[in-house]
Amino acid sequence: MRLSVLAEQLGAVLTGATADPEITGVAGIESASASEVTFVANRKYAAMAQTTAAAAILVEPDFAATPVPTLRLANPYLAFARAIELFYQAPAYPPGVHPTAVVAASAVVGERAHIGPYVVVSEGVVLGDDAVLLAHVVLYPGVTVGDRFFAHAHAVVRERCRLGDDVTLQNGAVIGADGFGFAKGAGGRWVKIVQSGVAVLESSVEVQANACVDRASIGETRIRAGAKIDNLVQVGHGSAVGENTLLCAQVGLAGSTTIGKNVILAGQVGVAGHLTVGDGAVATAQTGIPSDVAPNTVVSGYPAMDNRAWLRTVAAVNRLPEVLRKLRPGANLAGSSGEKP
Repeated sequence: MRLSVLAEQLGAVLTGATADPEITGVAGIESASASEVTFVANRKYAAMAQTTAAAAILVEPDFAATPVPTLRLANPYLAFARAIELFYQAPAYPPGVHPTAVVAASAVVGERAHIGPYVVVSEGVVLGDDAVLLAHVVLYPGVTVGDRFFAHAHAVVRERCRLGDDVTLQNGAVIGADGFGFAKGAGGRWVKIVQSGVAVLESSVEVQANACVDRASIGETRIRAGAKIDNLVQVGHGSAVGENTLLCAQVGLAGSTTIGKNVILAGQVGVAGHLTVGDGAVATAQTGIPSDVAPNTVVSGYPAMDNRAWLRTVAAVNRLPEVLRKLRPGANLAGSSGEKP
């Protein structure tokens, strides 16, 4: 694909080009070759734009001039993602049912489905059109799934759970496993609470590798449209996750947690149960959230506090050794001028 054609495909303004080279792919700014395009979405990489060997760089409209051509547009990171789609050829999965798959007679399977080796589609399942179920995927009885479902190997959807259109489950994702519900009985013995509810994933949800969305004890656990759940995330029973929210790696939601829309919980954030995180809130990595978080706030640390207050607290903690040395008996408290403070 010629550079000018790529610019047209991405809706970018091409500047600084004296030739129209053939573009063969995309790459990071440090490794891109003279036939590849790259991008700068973070200003800390701006200096590399002056030394990259790339054929062209995707940048914002006001980005400084560079020695190589630029493709200027409002969202270079999104354009880079679209460019990958233009060059990457994903594996094709033709319609058909593998001989080792087990598909119940009562299951309703939509048109053009690809059902791979050792897949199990149980009784009463309703599966939409253009589904791809790779090896060892299991759909328990009564599952309902919309169109264009893509389940990678070893993904599991438990009984009666409901999934919308364009849902993707990466390897080992488990939707609708029992919630962690136990009541203490006589003699301290833990008695399991039957998890009679379901898990619901609305359209365009993606759940990545080895993440778990538990079914509710009663009612439902719901992941709303467009939410993305990263590897090793735990969504506890009865929780609700809002539209277009991101739960990054190793996030844990205790039961009956409500997460608003457009929320970002960064890696290893932990959220206590029976609380609400408001729309648009952001929790930075390893934040512990024991109480409600207001909409459109940024919180950090444990217990979660305003991010700016947390940064000041960390800076103060780093100074504690110096402060302690000054407070020890006999310490010289004189300032740099020799005068007492």
